[in-house]
Amino acid sequence: MSGRELRRDLAVLPMSVVRELTGLTDRQVRYYDQQGLVEPQRGAGKQRRFSLDDVDRLLQIAEYLDAGYTVAEIREVDEKKLRKQKNTAPSEENLRHMLADELLNIGRFNGQQKF
Repeated sequence: MSGRELRRDLAVLPMSVVRELTGLTDRQVRYYDQQGLVEPQRGAGKQRRFSLDDVDRLLQIAEYLDAGYTVAEIREVDEKKLRKQKNTAPSEENLRHMLADELLNIGRFNGQQKF
């Protein structure tokens, strides 16, 4: 990847741009922020600054709402996704054990080589 790729996590977009990109009102975006569905960064003067990832998230929220989900149900979906990620992602302790096993295997392999 080059140094010129788009940084989707860089929060630089003001509310006015987000409003035009998403078709949502300022009030809707503020409400989703208050409900914890999106967490924009804050600039000078406490203004919300959004990233492209935040814009994608707002569009996703709008799709859920259009499909008939409530804010509480969207939050539940998010919590389920987080639980699933935690269950599928190896813990730090498991990663350490895997690394230790791998290092032992490398050591055994290197010790068996005859040149």
